[in-house]
Formats: sequence, structure tokens, C-alpha cells
Amino acid sequence: MESMFTTPELEQKLGEAIKNLRLQKNLTRQAVCERAGISLTALRNLECGHGATLHTLIRAVRTLGRQDWIFALAPQVSINPLYMVRDKPYRQRASRQKRPL
Repeated sequence: MESMFTTPELEQKLGEAIKNLRLQKNLTRQAVCERAGISLTALRNLECGHGATLHTLIRAVRTLGRQDWIFALAPQVSINPLYMVRDKPYRQRASRQKRPL
């Protein structure tokens, strides 16, 4: 069963996850902010689910050692061009009929 959350609910859950991770690592907000190069207000907003920039999210997540979360959201996909050609059926171009002289 697929659960649908609203954007504010997802922001809240993400903020809680980041706060829990910070507490597991026994770090204060101030320590995370200094290491990440973000403001205390930005981290507080992120953890409370009151909105944050992508920049703040990435810096906080990297500081907490969980950049795998970012890669899980946007996995690197490589496309082999040969697969694209191989999967398409061969189509012969229609030629124009020649006019009789």
C-alpha cells in the first residue's frame, strides 16, 4: 500500500530524521552549523520542517555523514547509446517515386 504525504509532512519527517541523526552522533546544532558552514536558524528550520534550501539540506546531510541519502534521491544513471539503437526497430526511409520522363 502506497502512502501519500503532503509536502509539509515530508518536510517534517525529513527534519526529524536529520535531528535524530544529529542526536545519535551526539552533536549540538552549533557544532553541525560550524562544520557545515550554515546558520543556526537554517538548521533549526530544517530540523523543524519549516522549509530549508537545498544548499542547507545538502551541507547538513554531508556533515552528518549521510550523503548516501542524496544519492538515493538522485541515483546516477548512465545510458549506453547502443541500447537505444538496438531497442528501436529498423525503419527504412520511404523514397520518393521517380517521375517518368
